[in-house]
Amino acid sequence: MMARHAANIATLRQLLAAQYDWDEGSLRRALDTVVAGDAVFRLGHPFGDMTGPQAFHDQALALLKAAWPDVERRDWLVMAGTDHHGADWVGCGGHFMGTFAAPFLDIPPTGHLAHMRFHEFYRLEDGRVTGFQALWDIPEVMMQAGAWPMVPSLGREFCIPGPATGDGLVRPERDEAASAASCELIVDMLTHMKRHPREGGPELMELPRFWHPRMNWYGPAGIGTGRGIEGFRNWHQIPFLKAMPDRGGKVDQVTYHFFGDNDYVGVTGWPNMIQTISHDGWLGLPPLGTEISMRSLDFWRLENGLIRENWVLVDLLHMYDQIGVDVFARMREFTKARDMTTMRGNAA
Repeated sequence: MMARHAANIATLRQLLAAQYDWDEGSLRRALDTVVAGDAVFRLGHPFGDMTGPQAFHDQALALLKAAWPDVERRDWLVMAGTDHHGADWVGCGGHFMGTFAAPFLDIPPTGHLAHMRFHEFYRLEDGRVTGFQALWDIPEVMMQAGAWPMVPSLGREFCIPGPATGDGLVRPERDEAASAASCELIVDMLTHMKRHPREGGPELMELPRFWHPRMNWYGPAGIGTGRGIEGFRNWHQIPFLKAMPDRGGKVDQVTYHFFGDNDYVGVTGWPNMIQTISHDGWLGLPPLGTEISMRSLDFWRLENGLIRENWVLVDLLHMYDQIGVDVFARMREFTKARDMTTMRGNAA
């Protein structure tokens, strides 16, 4: 008999495969087969919550297909496990790729191959998807179209790779003890990380104890990627904590779903951070004094007991929405000069 987590992955592969050749009939059948009718799909801003497989198809997947008619799904990580609450999850990381032929969420098409990273977390019960939390890196698409209207990233922007070990899709048989140990190492790392700056300086995080010296932190578009501990600190963590030093102060108000799969660990939460923009220094934002909730959906890969790779997506569009910034409206203003007919019409 197939182990439970392997069976969950096998069940979900029907849906993942249907998004490779993206035949509409096959995709709809896979959704109806794999997903419970009352499953709640939570997708990042501007999509929001959708109930049932048809709503997810019509309100999200179909929009991407209309803009990228030859779109295909390319997973580079599929992992599974049970969280600390007893729920079973399958986590998927990869890219949608296709020719950007028509506007997508008003992002102007380029006519070229485009890519959009996704992090997806499926909750399964009795062999069917009952919940879904995911982020699509929409700012990444805006950047490829020359339409990102906000501040430039401090880190490096590029098409994020999958695991360096090449075992994101096919791994040795699951080891429950190793999977649990990987998960606990990540929880321990985050516990130490939250000690700074509330309790003192960055040495309290004991970063070299947890992170490989050649680690890559693959941040979302808008923040970018950092190489090594210094790259992570300089291009993400220092400005992030400077602006929001109360990070980690409201863990009692958020829910985390951590689960391990051999050397891989995933986490999702909706939200899993609540903090206040009390100082400047992050994304060019002033000290607003505004409390925000954040969704960060992450994967880690361990190597010889240290974190070698960390894939991170944060719903930056949702963050901007909470502080009263409509990134899509700003993008439309930013790109309207590409259509001089529209500009002349507005002027009249």
